[in-house]
Amino acid sequence: MTTSGVARVDIESIAAGGDGVARAGGLVIFTPRTAPGDVVEVRITPRGRFARGELRTVLEPSPVRVEPPCAHYVKDHCGGCQLQHVHYEAQLEAKGRIIRDTLRRIGRRDVPIPVVRPSPSTWRYRRKLTLAMRRRGDAWIAGLHPYDAPGRVFALRDCPITDERVLVVWREIMEATDDLPRAAELRGAVRLDDADGSASFVLEGGDRWPRSVEFFARVAALDTLWWVREGGERVLLHERGAVRAPGASFAQVNVGAASDLRAYVVGQALAYAPRTVVDAYAGLGDTAAALAAPERQVTAIELDDAAAAWCAQRLPAGSRAIAGRVEDALSTALPADVVILNPPRAGVDARVTNTLEQATPAPRAVIYVSCDPATLARDLARMPRWRIASLLAFDMFPQTAHVETVCELVPEAA
Repeated sequence: MTTSGVARVDIESIAAGGDGVARAGGLVIFTPRTAPGDVVEVRITPRGRFARGELRTVLEPSPVRVEPPCAHYVKDHCGGCQLQHVHYEAQLEAKGRIIRDTLRRIGRRDVPIPVVRPSPSTWRYRRKLTLAMRRRGDAWIAGLHPYDAPGRVFALRDCPITDERVLVVWREIMEATDDLPRAAELRGAVRLDDADGSASFVLEGGDRWPRSVEFFARVAALDTLWWVREGGERVLLHERGAVRAPGASFAQVNVGAASDLRAYVVGQALAYAPRTVVDAYAGLGDTAAALAAPERQVTAIELDDAAAAWCAQRLPAGSRAIAGRVEDALSTALPADVVILNPPRAGVDARVTNTLEQATPAPRAVIYVSCDPATLARDLARMPRWRIASLLAFDMFPQTAHVETVCELVPEAA
């Protein structure tokens, strides 16, 4: 089968992006909204050696298929979640297989399927929600993109993976949209602070915002208002109450799962009884602060100046925070007994892996926390000196295809 058409296929597994995987006529077919064990009828569009499938009918539902509770997931083809139609235990199994297969294929590491620890909450866990905002005439809508029409936005009424307090703030914002900047489209993010539940709003877009004071006054649920102007300049416009941690980009989306992961990483690091630790991509310093002690010096590295300064205030004498790029600062922070890497989705710069490959003496362990198995695998392929001592995953984002992986690495000779 090499031409477009309709076919009956068996779904074998879930791919990294959340699509079901089938094989027919020499093609690998990726079909959204299918589950392992489904027998489905799909419309196939070949694209070289693989094909995209459009689900037409579920002929024989898999035992792991469930009814999605979100109306947007079904009616609007919401792309925010990919796995609501899959039983939660099967989601965890699929994510473990994705990690194993990706590390084998890209990283050339033969590993078993890792355990994926479940999230303490599988619904209403998100404490940050980013929505696309579009002007329609004199009115605004705020919503998400359909997975099959990423240029379109549907108006969001509810999101069952998001904390209801975040949605309350969003509803207040939508009552004050006449005070937004004049623009055809904007992007906004509401997040709740991990510690006290205070709410921040970050608005992206527009070159003038003359009514920001009026907007902030009308949205009483907000504690801070940030604006990213066209061109990328980020400014804090207004705030209420006590001084809080800087920025709105460092909030944990899933506080319960993030706490479990951080406790595990700290425990893994302490198992080496280190006297020196480097915490790279340190954010506001939660992990660095948990590790720093009079007998243990921690060097935290964070690109964001304000976050690095906040982190520095949390560290005891003897430990420090460096504001800068990890690829620039890591070599000066070594030697260290343990290095923790917790990069964004893009993974680490090649200079980071080169530094760790060449470090003398080598750290006794590198603990790599990854939110993307593909970039983790790529970075591991750059580190042949290091072997995987342990691999454990955390389900930070239930109902989606995303997964967080903690990879403990030790020098090959260790």
